[in-house]
Amino acid sequence: MKFFADTADTGEIRELAATGLLDGVTTNPSLIKKSGRKLFEVLEEICTIVDGPVSAETVALDYETMLKEGQKLSKISKNIAIKVPMTVAGLKTCKALRADRIMVNVTLCFSATQALLAAKAGATYISPFVGRLDDVSEDGMELIGDIRLIYDNYNFQTQILVASIRNPLHVLEAARIGADVATIPAAIMKQLFKHPLTDKGLEAFLKDWKKTGESIL
Repeated sequence: MKFFADTADTGEIRELAATGLLDGVTTNPSLIKKSGRKLFEVLEEICTIVDGPVSAETVALDYETMLKEGQKLSKISKNIAIKVPMTVAGLKTCKALRADRIMVNVTLCFSATQALLAAKAGATYISPFVGRLDDVSEDGMELIGDIRLIYDNYNFQTQILVASIRNPLHVLEAARIGADVATIPAAIMKQLFKHPLTDKGLEAFLKDWKKTGESIL
């Protein structure tokens, strides 16, 4: 499963990219606002840090303007993936951009039928928001399972990009189901490294090593 960082903080992205485990980045208007920087400035910098897909979101609601926004954003770099909403205008834009071989991430997906439509429109990625479904007492990971089944039934090439991840368990469940990508906030990605027994074991090893009086260097 690929790991994308869900952030527009270039400092966080550089730190995660240094691990060699980062496959891409997703942004949205809220994350751009949180960064306190200009949209194009942030996206251009992110594209110099990661080689993988970098999702940049359109904000128009009508097809004509959305398409123009997507075309303009795509010129930032060849690894820009245009984010469009799961609407009629969004899927029309998706189909048009894909005809020009521009990557498209269809976002704000909350049902398997929406995911089916996105795949038929040729989306590169579909972004189901599992955390937001959990917030309204629906099982977000059940949706991921349904999408995986449907896509496998028809050999759709659209990749399932699990979004709105709230905890490490979401990442584990997405991997079990067979999602293609998880887009993860930096804080949660760092939690994946940690386990109390790892810390305890390391502490014991270092304590014993100190008693030997030796040095590797």
